[in-house]
Amino acid sequence: MHFKLIIAFINDEITDHVVDTARKAGATGATVINHARGEGINKKTTFFGLDLDVQVDVVLFVVEEHLSRHILETIDKEAGFDNNSGAGMAIQLDIEDAVGIMHQIHELEDVVKGKL
Repeated sequence: MHFKLIIAFINDEITDHVVDTARKAGATGATVINHARGEGINKKTTFFGLDLDVQVDVVLFVVEEHLSRHILETIDKEAGFDNNSGAGMAIQLDIEDAVGIMHQIHELEDVVKGKL
């Protein structure tokens, strides 16, 4: 079984909703790193010299490769990355090797067999 790492940069107001939706799409869990800050193509907004930063959470999903594209698209749909400038982004990377995921493998064996 092979895995992918999905890294999503999500506005903190919707993190819980996106994680719940990703679980329904096949993700078996997530790690959330709170209070990151990012800057996209447009500079951040200021108000009387004060920065108005939007807090961003970094969410890490280790997912089975056959489910990864569907989960990635589900995250995009829920977070509205392609529809809203500054909404965030998500990427996926190959995982060459991992330990500590045997519980995921057992959980996903039947799901993945159904996809093949």
